[in-house]
Amino acid sequence: MDNTPTVAAVAVEFPSHQHRQGEVMAALSDFAGPDFQRFAAHSGVATRQLALPLARYSKLSGFTEANDEYLDIALDLSERALLAALDRADIAPGDIDVVFSTTVTGLAVPSLEGRLMSRVGLRPDVKRVPLFGLGCVAGAAGLARVHDYLRAFPTHVAALIAVELCSLTVQREDLSVPNLVAASLFGDGAAAVIATGARRYASGPRLLATRSQTYPDTDDILGWKIGSEGFSIVLSVEIATVVEKYLGDNVREFLADHGLVSDDISTWIVHAAGPKIIDAVENVLRLRSDALTPTRNSLRDHGNLSSVSVLDILDGIESNPPPPGSLGLMIAMGPGFSAELVLLEW
Repeated sequence: MDNTPTVAAVAVEFPSHQHRQGEVMAALSDFAGPDFQRFAAHSGVATRQLALPLARYSKLSGFTEANDEYLDIALDLSERALLAALDRADIAPGDIDVVFSTTVTGLAVPSLEGRLMSRVGLRPDVKRVPLFGLGCVAGAAGLARVHDYLRAFPTHVAALIAVELCSLTVQREDLSVPNLVAASLFGDGAAAVIATGARRYASGPRLLATRSQTYPDTDDILGWKIGSEGFSIVLSVEIATVVEKYLGDNVREFLADHGLVSDDISTWIVHAAGPKIIDAVENVLRLRSDALTPTRNSLRDHGNLSSVSVLDILDGIESNPPPPGSLGLMIAMGPGFSAELVLLEW
């Protein structure tokens, strides 16, 4: 019997404070000089939606106040995204059996999905699976874990919530290249996915298979240093090198395990990490020049949304889905250093 889960709906929500890249650069000019201007100009980002008004960031007193803002805004965006996804799926909040949530830009105990239960109307016996520490890979990893769960419980409904408020992590006293790159690149947003087990019909793409991969001796090339000032970015120039070394073979081996090759994939849902990483993925997979246009468009319009990125791209594709029978591959990378692959079929 086919036991393949299906994505019933995706929804993405953004803060209301939208700014062009030049406006953000000007607002950060008090701590970032010519180097920041150079990074921002080559970031591939045209606009970003930020959690707070631009003038508010310089007035934040520290990590405690930033995290308080994170909690309020993250809950609001998560609630809006989850309710929008449920509405698109025509599924009631009380029908959800499990909620996965992921974030890496703020701290909350109870975690976000627990705080949303009464606000949204989830059942008191809903299973809660908060994920933390996966960073940019977490949108794909969360969807993969939804796939795994629904394979075991084919009558259930699962929700995935991803929210990242990257702008609240910027360190204004840190003039290092990684911090300036991050300040020029990351944006804010939230996404929700509703998926159903094989015994509950849904009309979206089917989740065929997943693959997780963590690369050796790479735990210091991407992540956070967490201290009294909050989240300080760890971002190595070696990321593109690791992608070039490993990702191509990983993808080809994964596809071969399912009797496929890269040419069988018509839709590529690749994390909008930044221009160098996107180019590296395109090169190692030998993709046609327009294959990653949805990825570059997401980066241009919203910045790197961390875990939300691939879900934003999937949402855009779902507004004009490929023909039935088309195959897609979701690829995200994050701290570890790791990659997550999700094979989809429309």
